[in-house]
Formats: sequence, C-alpha cells, structure tokens
Amino acid sequence: MEIKLHEITIKELVEGYEDNGEQGVVAYSGNLDVRPPYQREFVYNNEQRNAVIDTIERNFPLNTMYWVVNDDGHFEVLDGQQRTLSICQYVNGDFSHKNLSFYNLPPDKQDVILNYKLMIYFCSGAPSERLDWFRVINIAGEKLTDQELRNATYHGPWLSYAKKWFSKSGCAAHSIAEKYMTRSAIRQEYLETAIKWISDNHIEAYMDQHRNDPNAKELWEYFESVIEWIKNTFPKYYKEMKSVDWHPLYLQFHDKDLDIPALQTEIAALMKDIEIKSKSGIFAYVLTRDEKYLNLRQFDDITKRAKYEQQGGICPHCHKHFEIDEMDGDHIKPWSKGGQTVPENCQMLCKECNRRKGNQ
Repeated sequence: MEIKLHEITIKELVEGYEDNGEQGVVAYSGNLDVRPPYQREFVYNNEQRNAVIDTIERNFPLNTMYWVVNDDGHFEVLDGQQRTLSICQYVNGDFSHKNLSFYNLPPDKQDVILNYKLMIYFCSGAPSERLDWFRVINIAGEKLTDQELRNATYHGPWLSYAKKWFSKSGCAAHSIAEKYMTRSAIRQEYLETAIKWISDNHIEAYMDQHRNDPNAKELWEYFESVIEWIKNTFPKYYKEMKSVDWHPLYLQFHDKDLDIPALQTEIAALMKDIEIKSKSGIFAYVLTRDEKYLNLRQFDDITKRAKYEQQGGICPHCHKHFEIDEMDGDHIKPWSKGGQTVPENCQMLCKECNRRKGNQ
C-alpha cells in the first residue's frame, strides 16, 4: 500500500463539482468520485455539516482525508466523503451557514474559504490492501458499516447492478423482504445479507470473484428464492418473523415435503404458550424440534432456593449432597409433555444428573 500526503485547496477541490444523483458526485475537475454509485447517501445532519464550514472559516484543521488512486489516474474518496460533500455543497450554494450562503459572503471571506488547504493522502494498492486500510482509518465521524467498506473496495459493474436491487429505499429487495428482515437498505444491510446467504458467509471472496460480472441476477434470484420459500412455508404472517435467522432453515428444509397446514396449526398454538419466551424461535422449532430456539421459562431463584431447602440439598437422582450453586432447577414433567414452570413441577438436580437427563 503506497500512501502520499498532498495539500489541496478548496478551490481546487470544488472545481468541476457536479451532483448527478444516483449516478454519483464528482469534483476536483471531474477527476474525483466523491460519491460514486457504490457509496452511501449523504448522512451528515445540519449541525455536523455546519461544523465543517465553521472549522474552515476559523482556519482550524480538518481531519486528514484519504483518496484512492485508480489505475486510470482518477480518484475516489476513501475516507472524508461527508466532509467533502459538505464543502462542495456549501460553495455551490446548496445551503447557508450562519444565515449566509457562500455567494453572499464578502470576497475576502470567500477567498479565505477557497484558499483553505485540505490535507489528503493519496492511497494506491490492491483491493485487499485498501480494504484493510479503510478499516483502520474508519474510526471517526460517520462510521461505515462492514458492507459499505466492502463496497468501497470491490466495486465494478456487478456491484452497480446489485445496488439497484438491494441498496435503495424502496428497492426490490426491501419490497419483498422487509417483513422478514430487520435490515436497512441504504446502509447496505440487505446487500450484505444476500451475499452472505449465497456465499456461505464468504462475502469478500464472492464480491471479488464477481466484481466484473455484467449483472447480479444470480444474487437476486437466490435471494428471491429464500424469501419465496419463507412466504410459502409460513403463509400466515406474524411480526416475530422479522427476527428469524431464515437462511439456515432454508438450506435444511427448502427441498423437504412439509405439511404446511399442520405447521400453521402448531404455530398458532405455540404463540399462546406462556412458557415460550422467544416467540420468534417458534418457526425454527416447528421444523427442527429443537427446544433451544424457544428460550423456555426457567425457575426463578426464590423457587429454586425453596426447593433446595425442601430437598435438604440432596439430588433425587444420585442421592448426593450439593451446594445450591452446584445444582440446577429442573422441570419434573418436561415442557414437551405439558409441564409448566410452577413450584410444584420443580426439582433441584445436580448439574451432572441434569445434563444426563437433558441428553436422554
């Protein structure tokens, strides 16, 4: 990784500034991608944006910024995107600072701003080196998510296509999956999830492999197939479905012949069961029969202490004496057979006997 420090005036930076919406933002005589299509939208609020301009007016130093040097000699903002946009938008007259736009400032104050020197590192290197460096410097300001970091490194035709499906408010992925995912499209979380699913969590390797593909149809079709399986398997919607980790279930059961009406009947009954603390785990349970997903109610400390004293600290299975912290509260009649978490159904077992019982 080669890193060189340069001084650039604001006048040089804003030369050729253009905001082309979703097609990106350029500056520095058209040689700098300030917000290329793979980057996120502007996220600074008014207070943060004004703080940048106030720093410049006072001739205080801004934090150093970093640009990537591409093979064709053009640049992309690696770190400092929000500060750069704030500067360009202000000089362009897009917002006012202290009730004055840039064009209403006296010429001498305009010159102070235009002649302000920005400290910028030019960074050259392989994509993996840039990603590592990006993670190091992404420690202040509006931090990028892991996927935003990856987007800044593994961009190309494939990513531009994928962003249309996964990275905008109201995008296609959001429209079909927002009921089943607690994710944000504009922070690249839908995109990250989709790549994680199709790549078995080898996100960076997948992006590097496909970065020059002309489209991302494979990714979209896989994502769509997972969502369609969810809808078909669980046709009645519950708000708890938003918190389910769906992909492992899809991998295990998407090609199984499931009794959908029976699943729906069981889910409805389990939703009413007060013993189940994790209602979102019901959907995994009805497929796997693994009670760990349900986070079943446990006996409280008062109940366990009372039962321990009643037993005299003796484990009813091995008949040995234990201290209370060496024992677990156990359901005499298990939940699966209708047992409830009430004092009458509690016994204190030593941890070893409780473990053996749980494995039976």
